[in-house]
Formats: sequence, structure tokens, C-alpha cells
Amino acid sequence: MNYRWFSIAVLAGTLLHSPSFVSSEVSGNELPDFGDSSGSLISPAQEMELGEAFMNSVRAQATLIHDPEISGYIRQLGERLVTHSDAPSYPFTFFVVKDPAVNAFAGPGGYIGIHTGLILTARNESELAGVMAHEIAHVTQRHLLRAYESANQMNLPSVAGMIAAILLGVATENADAGIAGVSAIQAGNIQRQLNFTRANEKEADRIGIQTLARSGIDPYGMPSFFERLHQSTRLYGNNVPEFLSTHPVTTDRIAESMSRAEEYGRGKQLDSLDFQLIRVRLHVLDSGNPQAVFKDYQSRVSKKSAGPADHYGLALAYWRNGADDKAQKLLLTLMDNDPDRAAYRTALAQIQLESGQVQEALDLYEDTLSLYPGDVIVGQYYAAALIQAGQAKKARDQVLKMLRNEQARTAETYKLWAKAASVSGPAWETNVASAEVYNLYGSPKLAIDQLKQALSHKGLSQYDQARIQARLKELQQILAARQQK
Repeated sequence: MNYRWFSIAVLAGTLLHSPSFVSSEVSGNELPDFGDSSGSLISPAQEMELGEAFMNSVRAQATLIHDPEISGYIRQLGERLVTHSDAPSYPFTFFVVKDPAVNAFAGPGGYIGIHTGLILTARNESELAGVMAHEIAHVTQRHLLRAYESANQMNLPSVAGMIAAILLGVATENADAGIAGVSAIQAGNIQRQLNFTRANEKEADRIGIQTLARSGIDPYGMPSFFERLHQSTRLYGNNVPEFLSTHPVTTDRIAESMSRAEEYGRGKQLDSLDFQLIRVRLHVLDSGNPQAVFKDYQSRVSKKSAGPADHYGLALAYWRNGADDKAQKLLLTLMDNDPDRAAYRTALAQIQLESGQVQEALDLYEDTLSLYPGDVIVGQYYAAALIQAGQAKKARDQVLKMLRNEQARTAETYKLWAKAASVSGPAWETNVASAEVYNLYGSPKLAIDQLKQALSHKGLSQYDQARIQARLKELQQILAARQQK
């Protein structure tokens, strides 16, 4: 079996993404102004610049999970929470960091990172959602920016360096490097800034619990997870979970958050099969010992308490160990009991594709899309399978259809479009798509170069030429504004 850890082969191709046609960039003028005192430090547009710089550092220093199922689930859960937050129009970005530490972090500009260790440690969806809602509240209440208001005479690059140093020190488990970066900027303010952040933890708890309840998720998820982490600290010694280092939890704080949850009561959604399937998928695919994880799930399914997630895990374990026939058989059994479950269908199609059953896989993806029109995860799988099957033009059409949906405008989707266009044409789309990926990754200069190359192609229609020129002018203005700072 040609097993691919957490990736579709096509997604590893040229860095490409789409532009003017379906641009995903949000201008600074469209960002909400919360009207608090942090507005005296930086504008919404500058906050976006800070966020882009921070995310560039994350991409360079951390390993991100691009598995469509896992990243897609986190994105969908995050969007559900944001919709019911006090800033539903804020442009959040959710991503998963491959890191066993139990942690999550909020960066400037609404970038929320979730460690794989947190997903595996959470027992149910409400616990994971509780942490995510807490981080969302840190952003909507502008705690990150207000924490640095004491540096009132610092210029934007210095503020960006301070935020990146602290948060990336957490994200990369390199706290020493993070503190060193901050010290080089303004060492005397570190403790006061961290204390200020801790002073806002209860506010993030209160607003996060409110968001959970509004989202239909059990509000007890947050305090119960905090309490479990707090009780487990005696087992860690000096190696406490990273989340507790950056989000200190006390018995008073747990009691207060529990009291807040009681105001909304139970009766909300505690868990979901989607969460359990994603957790199992991460566990199986992240394991460095396929044989051990196989034995683990064999043991799980032998128990009376075994549920569909355990059987799904065994199917994936069979797949990882090269037993594709057994994996397919088990997935078909799961589908007999739950025929419309997308996770079972996409897993089966992946195995079929790798086993040479190309047409069967394509048919299954297409049928699943008919059940879930516009589904980003299924659409990405289908487009990648079409490219692998030598049907690049059909893949390009599929991706262009997906990109009509704003939620589908992810880097992975754009890379698929670019890969398909590089095979089926037109060639200029490759440059246009590359420009948008470079811009999303904070490199407008490289994006401008790509757009200029796109304009050099012959045969462009006047309409396409005008769109490329308009986007080129926009990116040139962005680059000029940054160079002035």
C-alpha cells in the first residue's frame, strides 16, 4: 500500500492559489472595530499584517496538519463557534499543529492554532470546543493587543516581533527562543504583559462559555476540561501541559467557570461522532508504530462497549498495515449501518484509489458529493483523485465550482486548482494562482512577480487581462504600504 501520511499527493505540488476570480483576502477596512482602547495601538489593517507575519513564522517553524478530514473538522467547528460569538464577521483562520503538547494559541489577526495533543486529550467535542471558544474570546476581546498597550511608543515591526516571540515560543515548544526574542525588544515589560494576559483569562472563560451555549454545545465542556487538566498536574511534575503554563488554572477559576456554565444548564450537545472519528483518525495516522496501533484497535473492538469510532479506527489500522481488503470490508460494514457518513465513504474511496480501483473511487466520491453538495472535504478528495486518474480538466472544473463557496478558498483547494490547470491549461492560471498563495503567505513581492508572468502569456482575453491587472495594482499598493512602515 502506498500510504501517505496526512496528505494527498497532489497537494504536495507547486504552491498555487487563486486570485481575483475568487480572492480570499479580506481588506483591513473590512475588519470590525471593537471600539476598545487597543485601537490606539494598531489599526485593524495593521492587526492583519501582524497576523500574516505571525502565520508565516508558524508555517516556517512548525509542522501543520493538512489532512482534509482533520483540518476540515477543526475549521468547521471553529466557524460554528465564531458564528455564535460576539464578533461573527471577524475573519478567523483555524489550523492544526502537529505537536503532542496539550495546547492551543491565538495569534493576532484571528489565527487560532490547535495542537494535535489537545485533540487527542479532549474526551469529547465540548471539551475541545471549550478551549477553542476560550481562544476565540481572547481575539474578539483584543486581549493580545491590549496586553502590549504599555509599549505605547513602539513601532509596528517591534510590536510584531514581541507578539511573534511570545506566541511562537509557545507554538514551537521553544520557550527560550521566544523569551530571547522578546528580551531583545523590551525585556522589562515581559512579566507585566504576561500578568495582564492572565488577568483576562476569566473574561475569556465567561465569553467562551457564552459562545458554547449559543452554539448548542455543552457549556460544561470548558470547566470540566480545565478541572481535569488541573487535577492531572500532580502526574506531570515539572512538565505540566503547555496550556496550563500559558493559561493558569486555579480552583477559584474552575469554580467560577462552572458557575457560569450552570447559568446555561445542560441539555446542549456534549459530543459528536464526527469528533470521535477525527480523534481516532488522528490517533491511527499519527502513530509511529502501525503494528501497535493495530493491536490497540483490535483490543478495542473486542469489547462490548466498542462503538463505530473503534471499528473505524481498526479499518484505518488495517489500511496502515497494508491489509486493504480487510479495511474495505470493515468500512463497507460501517456504511451498511450508516450509509451517508462522509468519513466512511472518503476513507473507502482513498483505499480504493490506492488499490487501483480508480473508477470505483471516483464514483464513490461523486456519489458522496451528490449527498453533500459543496462539501469542502469531499470536494478536495474528489479533485485530487481526478488529477491522479488523469482527468485534470474535470478536476479543474470541480475546483472552480468549489471556489464559488468562500469556505472552500483554502490553500489546499487552490493548490489543487493550480495543479489541474498546469496539466489541462490555461497556463496563465498557474501564475495567477501562485500569486495568491504567495500573498496569503505574506509575500506580496513574489505574488506581484507571478502576476506579471501571467500577463506575459499570449491569448489572454481582455476580460482576464483586466482582472489580472486589477489584482496586480492591488498587490502593488499592499506592498508599497508595508514598505512605508
